[in-house]
Amino acid sequence: MAIVAAYWFQPWKLFTDTYVDDALPPTGTTPATTTPASATPPHAASAAAPAGNEILAAGEFVTHEHKTTGSAEIVRLADGRHQLVIRDLETSNGPDLRVWLTDQPVTRGTAGWRVFDDGEWVELARLKGNRGDQVYELAASVDPQEFRSVSIWCKRFAVSFGAAELTTT
Repeated sequence: MAIVAAYWFQPWKLFTDTYVDDALPPTGTTPATTTPASATPPHAASAAAPAGNEILAAGEFVTHEHKTTGSAEIVRLADGRHQLVIRDLETSNGPDLRVWLTDQPVTRGTAGWRVFDDGEWVELARLKGNRGDQVYELAASVDPQEFRSVSIWCKRFAVSFGAAELTTT
């Protein structure tokens, strides 16, 4: 019985941390290379330089089941792909933690612990680590405008460790 309980709860994770330091995408507009007007062919004058990476939505994590801090951003890359960027995450390590985008609002306190599987959600991946900067790719089929929050979700116990409301920037 003790072995089953140890596997299920994995209490040693309360005393271990996994640090992640993913390269974060630069955001903002990429400046276009300037060329003197006399050197620009007439047909190229209307061609716009590709836009840079852009933050579409962002929010700060609030604590649910375990103390959680940091921020989350949905970034549209210059090539059209989308990423979820988690900055300065600090939460407890735990069994079976996942990163979810959801359509549920973030509610503070215990009332917000279990709401994220009530509506639409998409699991991006297992949480890479409980500390640091992390980047998760969104599948091409995921429309980030359909989601309003991100949760660090413990799949084993169906509870949110922490979540961030994503507000359009």
